[in-house]
Amino acid sequence: MSEEAKAREDICLIAKSMFDRGLTCGASGNISVRLSDDRLLVTPTGSSMGFLDPAKISLLDKEFRHLSGDKPTKEVPLHSALYDTRSGTGAVVHLHSSHSVALSMLPDTDPDNVLPPLTPYGIMRLGKVKLLPFFLPGDAAMGEAVRGLAGKRSAILLANHGPVVAGKDLWAATFAMEELEETAKLALLTREMHPRQLSEAEVRTVVSRFDIDW
Repeated sequence: MSEEAKAREDICLIAKSMFDRGLTCGASGNISVRLSDDRLLVTPTGSSMGFLDPAKISLLDKEFRHLSGDKPTKEVPLHSALYDTRSGTGAVVHLHSSHSVALSMLPDTDPDNVLPPLTPYGIMRLGKVKLLPFFLPGDAAMGEAVRGLAGKRSAILLANHGPVVAGKDLWAATFAMEELEETAKLALLTREMHPRQLSEAEVRTVVSRFDIDW
């Protein structure tokens, strides 16, 4: 199986898994994967992640121009901003997952780091998660806001919209996205309980031990 064919199959496999587990619904969410020749595979606009056809996934050239397949998601500017500013990015996952979106709407959420330090894995897989303001879906200004971060964040939460995560490959981006959603869920579940969080010293130890860009 060629690299492209394998990537198409993996996109559909992961997208269906996310859909089946309620991490995305309807026609929301999108995934992209960069191939070794810098072309990109992108899920089509208006498609359900639970019912993707590998043959219909959009193929873009390295300048993000549509080559074949169905019309790509309108969030291509969001994806392209991460590829252009983070050279090691091999895949981008964007969802409208409920707990992350809920956290983005709460007034006391820290815009510089939306996730409280509840577990080491949230730090290890995500670093600090930046909250960006609300943009209309597909607005090119959303991509410009991501570019303004100069590649310093691999995980971003769009206010009233959802998270977007870049990873070295599709599996890494998927695992990081799932960690973001699970940590957001923990934060909401324990919000009024004043849970024990990792101390500053414990956070520093995790960052140092696992070489996290903090």
